[in-house]
Parts: sequence; C-alpha cells; structure tokens
Amino acid sequence: MNKPQSLYIGLMSGTSLDGIDAVLAKIEASGETSLLDSVSIAFSPELRKALLDLQTPGPNEIHRENQASNALAAAYADAVKQLLSQAKLSPADISAIGAHGQTIRHQADLAYHLAYTHQTLNPALLAELTGIDVIADFRSRDLAAGGHGAPLVPAFHAQQFATDKNISVLNLGGIANLTLLPKEGEVKGFDCGPGNILMDAWIAEQQGHAFDENGTWASQGKVNQALLSRMMTDSFFAKAPPKSTGRDDFHLGWLHKQIGSDNINAEDVQATLLQLTVDSALQALERYAPQTQMLVICGGGARNIALLELFKSRAEDLFKNSLEIVTSDALGIDPQLVEGLAFAWLAWAHKEKRPANLPAVTGAKGPRILGACYPA
Repeated sequence: MNKPQSLYIGLMSGTSLDGIDAVLAKIEASGETSLLDSVSIAFSPELRKALLDLQTPGPNEIHRENQASNALAAAYADAVKQLLSQAKLSPADISAIGAHGQTIRHQADLAYHLAYTHQTLNPALLAELTGIDVIADFRSRDLAAGGHGAPLVPAFHAQQFATDKNISVLNLGGIANLTLLPKEGEVKGFDCGPGNILMDAWIAEQQGHAFDENGTWASQGKVNQALLSRMMTDSFFAKAPPKSTGRDDFHLGWLHKQIGSDNINAEDVQATLLQLTVDSALQALERYAPQTQMLVICGGGARNIALLELFKSRAEDLFKNSLEIVTSDALGIDPQLVEGLAFAWLAWAHKEKRPANLPAVTGAKGPRILGACYPA
C-alpha cells in the first residue's frame, strides 16, 4: 500500500559546476511536490577542478573519474546529513534520494545504439554513506529507447506548473532548456542553447571569477553584433527539437573559435554572451510557442539581474508586451531549487513505477521508467 505522502531528497549539481543543491520534498500520492527544506553547498576547489577537467579528454581518465565519482558521493552524503540535521529527521524518514550526478559527456546526437550520456557518481557509495535508497542514472533508459535523455525536468514542470494559461518554463543553468506547457495540447521541451556556461567560462578565464555576479561585468560592455551573428549561426540553434546539448558543444574552445582574430574587449565579449543566452532562448520560444503568455524563469541564471532585465526588454520587442516574465519565486519555488525538486520527484516516480520521460520532449520511442535503484 502506497503512503498518501512520502519524503524524498533531491540532489542536483548542474553544468555550471558551482556546487550541490539538496532539497527535502514532500510528495503526495498524486505527485504534487512541496519544498520543505534545503541546503546548498559549494564544491571544494579540488572537486570542482577534478570534475571540470573530466569535461574534456585527458590522461588516466578511468582512475580520475572514479576518484571524482567517489568524492562527489561523499560531498552529496555531507549535504544529505546537513539537510537531515537541519530538518531534524533521520535516514529512516526518507523514502529515497534522487541523485543526478555530474554530467561529463553528452553525446545524444550519435547514431542509435552509439549515443550515450554519462553522469559521474558512485551511487552505491552514496547509499552506503547515507543509509538511504539512492535512485540515480536517470538519463540512460531514455537514450536506450532512442531519446536524448534530456531534458528530463519538463515532466516535473508539467506536474508542478501547468495552469489554464499558456506557460513556458525556462531553466537557466549552465545550459538553458525550455518546457512548453500549453493550456491545450501536448507538453514539449528542449535544450535551447547556452545558459550560464559560456559567461562563466569567459569570466573565469579573464578575471578568475567563478561567475559574473548580477551580470555586473557584462553590463560594463557593449554587444558585438558581428560576434553575436557568428555565434547564432551555430547549427544547434537551427536544429528542430527534440534536441539537447552541453559542454560537448558549448565551451571555451568554441568561444575562442567564434572570436577568431577579432580584437574584442573582454567585457564586450561578456555582454555579447549575455545577449546570446537571451536571444537564443526567446527566438526558440517565438518559433515553437509564440502563444506563451507567461515565461517562468528558474535556475541559477534567474539571480542574474542584468540577464533578467535583458530578457524583459527583449521580450517587449519580440512579443509586443504580450509575454509576462516572472521567476519561479512567483509560483512559490526558489529558482535555484527547482531542479533539485525535480530529481526528488523523479526518484518518487521510479519508486512508484511511473514513467517519467516525455517522448515528445526527448524523442524516445515511448514512456519509460527512469533510473536505477541502489538500496541502502
């Protein structure tokens, strides 16, 4: 007999590689999800570097990846312990942990049976360290069914945010992805381009900062239209959904290739990258869901003031003041915690034997139960 409600923990560390969000969720039998508590923990410099180094090929990768996956499991376990202590709960109170792991390769565009996506994590070690069942490896089942394995959050967005309006949800992590929630018709979604990934990489290289807080540095520059035009000609933007992307496509090397021999001020490059994130997302929205009445922005990028302001001003031009832009705060969820909640919900769906992919989003042959369980 299923409980009328259960407690789950979601663990998310995204493409931005800024740290771990651990959320405690109460999930009803209907799937309705409520945030009860959360902790956010920055990666140690050593773990961040180890995970970042694994994004590109290098020597002794098998050993380095296994060491990093163990270290990530230990960091996840510390986050869980802090969360349980803060919430005054024990491991026995938790039905399961949904753990995303850290994506280090995403090659979903390869031919069927050759495509793969890889999130590093030692989920067995995480189960051992926490004493809680762990559900992990959510993406591979969808790929096995011919899908991209991404994005996976649209099913949760549909559960949580769908109303009698035409709503779209834009998750601004390292990569940006859209969920289209029409008041009538099929839920759709896809990765639409870089979110924070290029801005973070550029400021790290040029100034040694992990990210451009509030978009302050970008605000000091001017958009270089020639660079913006070159970047927007990347084949990814013209590709029709279903589609997904990651660091395999958008990275510092890609950016340097776009800049070429042009002598562009560093702050102007940052301003242009900010514009790229906004234009690629809004043009995708205009192309695939022009009827959208409300755009809900979540993810770390929702805290970038300059980014939000640019979204609002560009939306006025493209949608003629018909598009309301809010952050998920307006719907009762901290933007930084939406993905963590989504992976708590995905763990619940696995336990309930409920398919959680959307074939219209990922391109899979059909609905599939996602994830693998590592019992405590």
